[in-house]
Amino acid sequence: MAQNSMRDIRRRIKSVRNTAQITKAMEMVAAAKLRRVQDAVQQSKPYLSKMQEMLANLSLSARHVKHPLLAVRPVRRIGYLVITADRGLAGPYNAQVVRAAMQEFGKRDKGSYAIYTVGKRGRNFFQRRGLPIAAEVVDLPDTPTYHSVRHLAENIVAAYEREEFDELYFIYNEFINAAVQRPVVRKVLPLASLGENVQGPRRNYLFEPDEESVLAALLPRYAETLVYQAVLDAKASEHAARMNAMGNATDNALELIEKLTLSLNRARQAAITTQIAEIVGGAEALK
Repeated sequence: MAQNSMRDIRRRIKSVRNTAQITKAMEMVAAAKLRRVQDAVQQSKPYLSKMQEMLANLSLSARHVKHPLLAVRPVRRIGYLVITADRGLAGPYNAQVVRAAMQEFGKRDKGSYAIYTVGKRGRNFFQRRGLPIAAEVVDLPDTPTYHSVRHLAENIVAAYEREEFDELYFIYNEFINAAVQRPVVRKVLPLASLGENVQGPRRNYLFEPDEESVLAALLPRYAETLVYQAVLDAKASEHAARMNAMGNATDNALELIEKLTLSLNRARQAAITTQIAEIVGGAEALK
């Protein structure tokens, strides 16, 4: 009986050790992916910042220009871009986003919002509950490129310009640092407040061919860039969450191995004590 017990414990130790090796490898892979996405975020930030500064000054210089992305309309319908992962093993990453999204949807009637999704987890969750999805993107690369989300971004911006919804919100996990990812619900459209935070001297621009044409070309591109930036931020959060989850899994596995090893040593000691007692008892009987 003792031999069978020790054999089972050894098998379990071996199984847990193999699992720990897998989770450790997944943690290292997620850390490498996180660094690549962080590099992509840092490379895209100067472009987004400069475009935001330029459009803020442009919108101040051309306040008479009317553009759908700048216009504040009565809110009849809302668009939501919900960004989740394509797979799990990332701790509460997907659950946080879905929970935040469902709280937002619960404030409105079912037909009063449009859902755009990035990632299979969110899409599958909403489909199982019969929620309509206007457009989706799945199977994004680990380091998304602008072209991988461009079609979805163009669809969202075009739908807003057609007045299919009157406000656009992003729902995703914001990357704070490698240990903290926070679900946010962020209003993106309309861009009515674009010029409110301009600091320092205002720049005056000469428009060619005219203000309407320049803003018509730049504002949709800026809105699409905001979509791309949010997807990058969410991807960084995903990799960080998976890195943390796999790190915790590895720590738990090592802790379990220690407990199992202690149990194995106790079982071995008990078996040896029993054998010694049997030998001593036999020797006493021979006397």
